Parts: sequence; structure tokens; C-alpha cells
Amino acid sequence: MKQNKRTAPAELSYYGLYLLDYLRKYHPDKVIDTEFITGREEAAAETFEKARLEGSSTEAAQEEAMRILLEGLHFSPYALLREVVENEFADEVAASDREAFCRELFPYLKNLLGGYDTSDDTFALSPEHDLLYTELTGTVMLYLESYGIQ
Repeated sequence: MKQNKRTAPAELSYYGLYLLDYLRKYHPDKVIDTEFITGREEAAAETFEKARLEGSSTEAAQEEAMRILLEGLHFSPYALLREVVENEFADEVAASDREAFCRELFPYLKNLLGGYDTSDDTFALSPEHDLLYTELTGTVMLYLESYGIQ
């Protein structure tokens, strides 16, 4: 990952580092979006400070800051892809190859994912989630038939 001075881990606050780690695991396509990271980092820090100044406990202020930090990020299309590969293609994609396979395939799923509003934090509870799971399963199957594991 190419980092500018502001998003180098040594330059990020607790919230920035937490978000960067979270994005690496669940939203790898957002890791390079430095404006997004710094914007969320600053908003979370400001939320925490404001809540503490208003008399909230440390725990309550932290909870509110984390809500702001992770808003719209609770559902992870990338994690769903990993789940599909692990559950449906365990025989075709070895456990040691799954992460690399998912990282390779994920950028090609933009059109498919664009048809769903996955920014809603309740998406995983919706009927559309099941439909997306099914579509991802079909897409992975077609990809493996055409290209195999690279």
C-alpha cells in the first residue's frame, strides 16, 4: 500500500489505526482512500471529545465514536466473498489459497456489488443478502470454470 505521510501508521490516531486495520480485513478496496480514513478518524475523535465534554462516561463516548467510525461498514462484501469461497468452494480452492483468490477476484465484482446497497448496516439481515450470496456463488463458479485458480 502506498502511503502518504498522513496515513502512515505512525501518523494515525487510535481511531485511524483501528479503522485501517478494520478496512484491511473487511473492506480492502477502501484502504487506499486516505480522505475517507482521515475524515472518519477525525469525526470519531471529535465525537468522543464532544461526548466527554457533555458528561458521557468514557465507555459511552467510546461507543458513540466507534459508531461514527464504522458507520456503513458493518456489512463487508469482501467477507461475504470469503464466506462463499469457504462454504461453497472448499474443495476447489485450498485453504492456503483462499485469501489470495478472494483478493484477486474481488475487484471484478464491482458491477455485481453495485446492484446492492451494502452500505446499510442491516444489509446482512435482508433478503437481498441471500440473493447476493447466490449471485456470488454463481460468479465464483463461472470464474473458476473459465480461469481456474491463478
